[in-house]
Amino acid sequence: MRLDAVRARRVLIGDAFVPATLRLADGRVAAVAPYDAEATGAVLAVDDAAYVLPGVVDTHVHVNEPGRTEWEGFVTATRAAALGGVTTLVDMPLNSLPPTTTLVGLRAKQRAAEGELMVDVGFWGGAVPGNVGDLEPLWEAGVFGFKCFLSPSGVAEFPPLDPSAFHAALREVARLGAPMIVHAEDAEVLERSPAPPSRAYADFLLSRPDEAETAAIRQVLDGARETGARVHVLHLSSARALDLLADARAEGLPVTVETCPHYLCFAAESIPDGAAEFKCCPPIRDAGNRDLLWQGLADGVIDCVVSDHSPATAQEKGRGDGDLQQAWGGVSGLQVGLAAVAHEARRRGLGLERVSRWMSRHTADLVGLGAKGRIAPGADADLAVYDPTVELVVDAARLAHRNPLSAYDGQRYAGRVTHTVSRGRLLDPDRPDHHWGRPLPRP
Repeated sequence: MRLDAVRARRVLIGDAFVPATLRLADGRVAAVAPYDAEATGAVLAVDDAAYVLPGVVDTHVHVNEPGRTEWEGFVTATRAAALGGVTTLVDMPLNSLPPTTTLVGLRAKQRAAEGELMVDVGFWGGAVPGNVGDLEPLWEAGVFGFKCFLSPSGVAEFPPLDPSAFHAALREVARLGAPMIVHAEDAEVLERSPAPPSRAYADFLLSRPDEAETAAIRQVLDGARETGARVHVLHLSSARALDLLADARAEGLPVTVETCPHYLCFAAESIPDGAAEFKCCPPIRDAGNRDLLWQGLADGVIDCVVSDHSPATAQEKGRGDGDLQQAWGGVSGLQVGLAAVAHEARRRGLGLERVSRWMSRHTADLVGLGAKGRIAPGADADLAVYDPTVELVVDAARLAHRNPLSAYDGQRYAGRVTHTVSRGRLLDPDRPDHHWGRPLPRP
């Protein structure tokens, strides 16, 4: 249903919640009017206890289609997004086949997405050995930047960059004015870390030590310093890197940082052995580390929070019968990220306006989508209605992503998304014809 207005007592305008009536037209916010202003046509009247937020902009999602659609696909991923208040996602260049490391790969991804999107979707390109010449055509075709790994990615078709290749790719993205987003774990540190077959989460944690992140982040920062490239550290797990990043900011280096809901909501000491649904790389660390990540967000060292939704089949997650070295690494949380982070933030005395800043405005700014991630005249009418009085009990079997596995299974959160509006349309995720999302080229 196309809406003409949304009326609520708590609408996030800038950094404050105010009573307002949002007038909508042509998929955008036409005006922010007083709460009791006249509104005609289709009006969504929001319950007094609920909050109207900008739709979440999730810039780290693995859709996997084409090629590994049995892991995830555009239909299931964007439906999960809509149910969780995510109105825009940016798809990672792996684990699809082909990967988005060439123009051919990007075109295959775009064809697969046609007519399948419930929310808006953009695409990252990939930087791998030997494809420096492909980066400019991908950039001109509208990717939002380039992702690389400094250690093995887990799939053979997306190998990591060694230091020389990383530096060459950084020089090229600097020339283009593109960002390089980096999976920052150091290959040499990982190679010398003990990694015996084991179901014990403590053993898996030892195989991905903090040093792997800090060493790789030093390499990323050195590369930015030498080339002037804009760099973004993906899924920060280790709080031991926060001082490095703060110092880089003080130096004026063009670096931004993200973390993920699973690092903010879970702790290593509470993860059962053999529970592959919690396995991700870098890993979920201890509760003290988690507290420091929250502090890094509060201090502004960490810019944003993204899902890193990386699903796989039960067969892939079950490889090795609980051996965490063999199981596929990735947490499925696209649908519940906002609820989980909002719940944990409230426990820590942090307001919903800050959560929205981390999950909507800052992520939109990261990829240059100035019309998303905020509620203002002229912005896209992308909205999420979040009700803190409605409990969310997560049942993985009922989540919309393709494979019913999630680390969030059984979690209880005080608050949930009740409505999602995408470019002025109230989404009904149960309607198969509600595929109004569009592929987003870089602005």
